[in-house]
Amino acid sequence: MTLIRNEDLIQSVADALQYISYYHPIDFVRAVHQAYENEESSAAKDAMAQILINSRMCAEGKRPICQDTGIVTVFLKVGMDIQWEGGLSVSEMINEGVRRAYQLADNVLRASILSDPAGARKNTKDNTPAVIHMELVPGNTIDVKLAAKGGGSENKAKMVMLNPSDSIVDWVEETVPKMGAGWCPPGILGIGVGGTAEKAAVLAKESLMLPIDIHEVRKRGPRNRIEELRIEIMDRVNSLGIGAQGLGGLTTVLDVKVADYPTHAASLPVAMIPNCAATRHAHFTLDGSGIAELDPPSLEDWPKIKWDVGPRARKVNLNKLNSEDVASWQPGETLLLSGSLLTGRDAAHKRLLSMIESGEGLPEGVDFENKFIYYVGPVDPVRDEVIGPAGPTTATRMDKFTNDLLEETGLIGMIGKAERGPVAIEAIKKHKAVYLMAVGGAAYLVSKAIRKAKVIAFEEMGMEAIHEFEVEEMPVTVAVDVNGVSVHQTGPEQWKAKIAENRIIKVT
Repeated sequence: MTLIRNEDLIQSVADALQYISYYHPIDFVRAVHQAYENEESSAAKDAMAQILINSRMCAEGKRPICQDTGIVTVFLKVGMDIQWEGGLSVSEMINEGVRRAYQLADNVLRASILSDPAGARKNTKDNTPAVIHMELVPGNTIDVKLAAKGGGSENKAKMVMLNPSDSIVDWVEETVPKMGAGWCPPGILGIGVGGTAEKAAVLAKESLMLPIDIHEVRKRGPRNRIEELRIEIMDRVNSLGIGAQGLGGLTTVLDVKVADYPTHAASLPVAMIPNCAATRHAHFTLDGSGIAELDPPSLEDWPKIKWDVGPRARKVNLNKLNSEDVASWQPGETLLLSGSLLTGRDAAHKRLLSMIESGEGLPEGVDFENKFIYYVGPVDPVRDEVIGPAGPTTATRMDKFTNDLLEETGLIGMIGKAERGPVAIEAIKKHKAVYLMAVGGAAYLVSKAIRKAKVIAFEEMGMEAIHEFEVEEMPVTVAVDVNGVSVHQTGPEQWKAKIAENRIIKVT
């Protein structure tokens, strides 16, 4: 019989969540670097350079890889020969660990979890509760796998009940382009096959916590149908030309994980969940000897990437901008933004338009005339920071608000991550506005371009508040120009054709 103290599980969870907030798994770093070295698309190469630089900065500064520090998911295998010291339930211990991790003063993590999801959607303030999957197994240890899953990639999860004779590979190939780029590729696809609908989804999620090993599988050759599926799916997805951040390129996925379970003869449940460029997970075991220890990686494990867009970038003064200026920007062009911009996410958009519609007008101090809005929910600052990691959120969530906000406020542009949908593109074209893309997965790097930050409206909404940022040479890409041309459409189309024509798929 092994005695496990409540405190050992609590603090181990807290330590692990802090660890994964700033340390990428090294296998992921190596896989991105390999893809970076192989990439022939300059836009995709630039994006991966920012991801790798950001990753090293976070490891050095012990600050979050992404401003979205995720919803915590925990898989537990609890030995039946364990005895607990303390009166808390397992879920209470896990959630206390989450609470400690997300409120740690030296590295505050963003609280993103809302209670009453179909109603008031009120922030719980400490990122609890976690999603917990627990299994009792023979033995006298506790095996813990945990992840912090960002909303952008989680929102792209897909589920289907195929016929037994249908092709899983065909379904994946048809489905991935419909996911857009909001999951921040390059990343990993977790695929669950079999069981029931909910079992397939759990399989997909847990598979994402496995190490990247597709290179070894290719080298020695597949040993079973699952490994054959992994290789076939990876090759078919990368041949789509979606590329890093959806800009077009050779690498969309770094690995494909497939887990299966016996299923009903009439069924073929399949779930697909992507992991993003902020892949975060850890694995530890408690055996009664105390709190788990996770060894920090060496900074030598990170490649030394140099990235300087200065010579080929257009420098933009946001404080002297007008609609004529933005009309000259070209799709795919790199800009360095300096000056003042405002921020706002879903809840802020909804509230702003409600105030305009009621006749109340915009909040005092909020003026969008000839301004840009940045879709971001930053992490709170610590130490001497102006603001914490402040990478972009998925822009498509703001599509339904875009026309009205452009029409009512004098706004001339937006900044976010991933593509815009047809409704937003039509509004951008109609109002001769632009949409700029910042790299998802480079939040700490982006924050270093922010020189001043203050909340100017909706402070009570936490991460959804409206900030005013003063930025200096913040790097962005023109993703939709005033004519409605989207690089998230043209880039993948061009690279899909190049790959098909030249057969230049690189093993990544």
